[in-house]
Formats: sequence, C-alpha cells, structure tokens
Amino acid sequence: MSARQFIGSSCVVAVLAALSACTSVDVKEAVALADITSGWFDAGIVDGKNKIVASVSFRLRKLPEANLDGVALNVIFRHPPAEGEDTEAEWDEVYVQNAEFREGDETQMLVLRTEKGYTGEPPQSRLDLLQHSQFRDLRARVFARYGSTQWVEIGTIDVERQLLTR
Repeated sequence: MSARQFIGSSCVVAVLAALSACTSVDVKEAVALADITSGWFDAGIVDGKNKIVASVSFRLRKLPEANLDGVALNVIFRHPPAEGEDTEAEWDEVYVQNAEFREGDETQMLVLRTEKGYTGEPPQSRLDLLQHSQFRDLRARVFARYGSTQWVEIGTIDVERQLLTR
C-alpha cells in the first residue's frame, strides 16, 4: 500500500468515526431541563371570550463534553390520570425543530405554549377559569432527539395553576 492510499483510507476511517460519534450521543444522559417555570398564559380575548393556554419555560443544559449543537423537542401536554385511572388524557403538543446550544452549554430560554386552552364568557375572569370545577391540570412531558436517534423523555413539568402575563 502506498503512502497516498494509506492517507486516503485513514481519512475515510476518520470521517466515518466522526459521523458515528455524532449520532451516538445519549441525549437522556447529556441534556437536562433547567430554570423551569410554568403556568397559564393570558392569551387575550378570542371570539369574545377570555382565553388562557398552558405555558412552560425552560432552558436545556448539556454536559460540557456532549458533542451536540442542538436537539429537536416534542413537548406533549396531557391531563394527569383521573382518580381511579392510570392513563393520561391527551391535550396538545408543541414541536421545536432545533433548540440550539448557543450560549455555551445551554439554550436560550424556551417558551412553549399550547394552542388549545380554556375560555370563559365575561364577566368570568381568567383567574375564575383556573378555579372552575371543570378545569383540569396539565403535565408537560419533554422529549428530545438528536439526529436520527429515538425520542427520549428528558423531563416532566407539572403546569402550575397560576396566571402568567409574559
């Protein structure tokens, strides 16, 4: 084997090793939720009714040695199981194509809100909506993936029963 063939084959091996290293990141171990807040955002007046929507805010922090530039997120909002049941009821979901690690080892603050919400006819206030007998709490399950890896759950956030204005 000539020196040129040896260098050429070494470069191919190095590129393949680098590509496999990029997709073999264990997202569940490498990424965590940080600076979490949650509540019900005042979505204003929609069709003449006061509307509130679930809102979660957080940053993602990664291990310094994790070779990630960003991850995709799927945040699934569900009602916790009703008394006597063991399954969560679907509500809504929010997808983020790429949450980038721009600020060193963390993302900017991510604010995710559902489209679906609760509405009430005036004079029912937004605070009244949170206290209504038919109001049900929500839980946000945060799933992440990098490249072509499988989705993994990296955290759960119970949506606080509080009004948010920002």
